[in-house]
Amino acid sequence: VYKFHIAHTLYCMAVSVVFGCRELGRHTYVTPTSYLELIYTYNELLGAQRSNVQQLQRRYEVGLEKLLTAEGEVNVMKQELIELQPKLIETGKEVEETLRVVDAQTKEAAAKKEVVEGEEAIAAEKAAAAKAIKDECEGELAVAMPMLESALTALNTLTKADITEVRSMKNPPAPVKVTMEAVCQLLNVKPKKVNDPANPTKKMDDYWGPSQALLGDTTFMTQLQEYDKDNISPAYIQAVRPYLDKPEFQSDTVKKASKAAYGLCCWVRAMEAYDKVAKVVAPKKAKLQQAEGEYYTLMEGLAAKKAELGAVVAALQALNDKLASMQARRQQLEEEVALCKTKLERATKLIGGLGGEKTRWSEVAKKLAADYTNLTGDVLLSAGFIAYLGPYTAAYRERAVGQWVERCR
Repeated sequence: VYKFHIAHTLYCMAVSVVFGCRELGRHTYVTPTSYLELIYTYNELLGAQRSNVQQLQRRYEVGLEKLLTAEGEVNVMKQELIELQPKLIETGKEVEETLRVVDAQTKEAAAKKEVVEGEEAIAAEKAAAAKAIKDECEGELAVAMPMLESALTALNTLTKADITEVRSMKNPPAPVKVTMEAVCQLLNVKPKKVNDPANPTKKMDDYWGPSQALLGDTTFMTQLQEYDKDNISPAYIQAVRPYLDKPEFQSDTVKKASKAAYGLCCWVRAMEAYDKVAKVVAPKKAKLQQAEGEYYTLMEGLAAKKAELGAVVAALQALNDKLASMQARRQQLEEEVALCKTKLERATKLIGGLGGEKTRWSEVAKKLAADYTNLTGDVLLSAGFIAYLGPYTAAYRERAVGQWVERCR
């Protein structure tokens, strides 16, 4: 129907021009070419005008869409800003609270560290004192130890034959007898009472008989080697010391008399020398034991305090990590709020500046839509004017166009 109406209008234009020729008395040729030119012009103009109007309309519509989108984004940003503010405030409170806890635990850790460092200094002093006592004891014992080791070495060189040789002596030389008497004193072997050859009415102590029995004991050498040198009775030492200055008890003299007796002589002298040093060292050893005990007790307490300090430091580190995470979160929220405010401010300015344009753009877009619809008739009239009305007067042109407009309506 629409196409038919256009075709009929084109036909009417051609007919009206023919009547115009007769009315004005002019010869004007309305040929099929003129009609085709009309159709061609109509199509060309209609396509071009529609394209122009569509582009303009689209521009305004896109502008309106942008404005509507911006308004929607503003509302979204306002909502985001409203939601971010409580989170920011809450995070700030959590950071402040964590800072207070961290500050308190930092002070606690510093106090514990100070205590630990103080006790470490005391422990170092105790350790140094104990070491000094130990070094002193070892230094003094070092004087007697070579003699003791030499004596034990000499004992280890003695054979069963050497012992049997001494035991079998009927009338031993004086160095051998004196040496065995000294051994008996240390082993607490009692002498035998015999008649004094110089005064038969008197009795005298004889150690040779008990010495022979002692030498015959299978555990004799073991007794010497395992002798408790650290706990020698003071009475035994007191009984042995007079022998040390006797000419018959000198090492060289005894060595000439008997190899076995020489080893026993060295052993007796070593025991006496060791005891002399040990009596001096014993109080120092007791003091060393006390110092070491105090040191170990202090170290146990120090270890416990170090463990407490380690736990506090670990907890403090965990709090610091948590605080760093919360501060980063707060920073992120602050940046989001600042960005949201900036965007909101810019969008508000944009919408405010274009607020008046929104109405105008809407009206223009509507008008362009109407113009697009009216293009069919407008272009049809223009094409007819171009194709047919060129040769005619202005008055006739005006009257013809008026008739065409009425026809198009």
